[in-house]
Amino acid sequence: MTRRTWRFVFFGLAILAGFAAGLGYGWGINPVRYSSTSPDSLRVDYQADLVLMIAELYQAEGDLALALARLDFLGDAPPVETVNRAIDYGETHGYALADLARMRNLAADIHLALGGIN
Repeated sequence: MTRRTWRFVFFGLAILAGFAAGLGYGWGINPVRYSSTSPDSLRVDYQADLVLMIAELYQAEGDLALALARLDFLGDAPPVETVNRAIDYGETHGYALADLARMRNLAADIHLALGGIN
């Protein structure tokens, strides 16, 4: 082998060794530890976006029980309160009127279904 060939072989082996060392360190020595990763730990803007997505799905599917189950992931607050918080955030941060209407429709349907309890 020529000197140039050895240089490429050494370079390839160095790349492989670095890759193996990085994987070993990242997976074995210091792996990622997740904490506070539940949806109720999201910032209010992300929670509002999630409520909007749930409202859009509710409009498409028409399944209130499924929408309530999805809203349960956002914490222990009553579902209407969660949706109303998202509506308040959307109003103050310029959400589209159609999006606000979807969330209001979801809130009204939840309110009617639960008999005004929540």
